[in-house]
Amino acid sequence: MAVPKVNENFLGELEAMGFPVARATRALHYSGNTSIEDAVNWIVEHENDPDIDQMPLVTVDIDINSTEPLHVTEEMKRKAQELRDRARKKIEEEEKRLERETEKERIRSGKELIEAKRILEENERKRYLALRQSEKEEEKRAREKIRWKLEQDKLERRGTKLQMPLKNPAPLKLSIPVLQEKQNSKLVKPVTKAELMKECLRSLKRNHMDNDARVRRAFQTLLIYVGNVARNPHEEKFRRISLSNPLFQERVGSLKGGVEFLELCGFERTEEGEFLYLPREKVNMAVLNSAGSELKSAITNPFFGVLSRPMEESVV
Repeated sequence: MAVPKVNENFLGELEAMGFPVARATRALHYSGNTSIEDAVNWIVEHENDPDIDQMPLVTVDIDINSTEPLHVTEEMKRKAQELRDRARKKIEEEEKRLERETEKERIRSGKELIEAKRILEENERKRYLALRQSEKEEEKRAREKIRWKLEQDKLERRGTKLQMPLKNPAPLKLSIPVLQEKQNSKLVKPVTKAELMKECLRSLKRNHMDNDARVRRAFQTLLIYVGNVARNPHEEKFRRISLSNPLFQERVGSLKGGVEFLELCGFERTEEGEFLYLPREKVNMAVLNSAGSELKSAITNPFFGVLSRPMEESVV
């Protein structure tokens, strides 16, 4: 058994992206050793394989010459045809099953979309009614204040000398709930790191709504980078990303929001601006786990970023 031969240039590019030698070699070998693109796609599809980081071994080619001719009998042909028929039948059954599952998912997704729109409209209606109520109360307090001011002016013109300072009229005395409402309206709920990550991914998808495949590939690539650091926080090669790498630029760097998401995970631009680097002491497993969860949600949720609005527009 020996390690299969792969393209050294492709292997070097994959290592520069942060993939282990064993994983890169396995990807090139099983993807046909044709291109970096095929190798990366293979890694994405086999990310959860238990032997993903094991070096593949192949049998050494040995040329064995035999003088005895190989006879193909009718029985051998019949069995081969039976295998092909069974394989074709299995494929057809699987295709029908997938069609049924797809139809069920389409119906379920349609119902969820309708319900989500209904909830969004209901929340918008409640927000509008609350805003109108608040405006009416504010107008009422303004009218009471003007009325009190007019009474004060009348007393001054009559030359009435007040022995005690006038108390503010009842309408101006704000009750405790009103005061609390005013104070609460001035408080801004702090935005969590997870919310910033989610908004970053939503922005990336909104900016490329016409290319779902490219957005999905960007999410999958970001998940690989985050996963590499989370599993190997002591390995510096996983914590350093070359910004000039063509494959990184095509999948992540050229999309608005891709580099920003990595910066939210803790990556920093080096002084030369050539790399994104995550110092070992700044590796936060909670942040990385949160980033992984947000990415998996963005990949699996077909409505991710479709119904949501930008964060600055959603604040009332």
